[in-house]
Amino acid sequence: QVHPVESGGGLVPPGGSLRLSCVDSERTSSDYAVGWFRQAPGKERELVAAFDWISGVTHYGDSVKGRFTLSRDNAKNTAYLQMDSLKPEDTAVYSCVTGENILSLDNWGQGTQVTVSS
Repeated sequence: QVHPVESGGGLVPPGGSLRLSCVDSERTSSDYAVGWFRQAPGKERELVAAFDWISGVTHYGDSVKGRFTLSRDNAKNTAYLQMDSLKPEDTAVYSCVTGENILSLDNWGQGTQVTVSS
């Protein structure tokens, strides 16, 4: 199985922006769900955003609503996570996951580190 590959993480000051990318080269159509999760040290993994291709709805975690945006470029099999107004508490490893639908997200990428610090 080919796993999604994330990129775009790094160090950014509070209030800054980053855009993460997730490429799932195994997909041959746009009919799949994609999500972003994050996990900070000592904390449980939490949902950041997830796109349900069946309903066309994107779900966001409460802590990122209004600041983060999930988008897709279906021609490139790529999903993006635009992160604005970043806060130190956004520091975490961000992982992309894909699946046949939003209830079966099961193909995980390796993750990319995002650090928000001055």
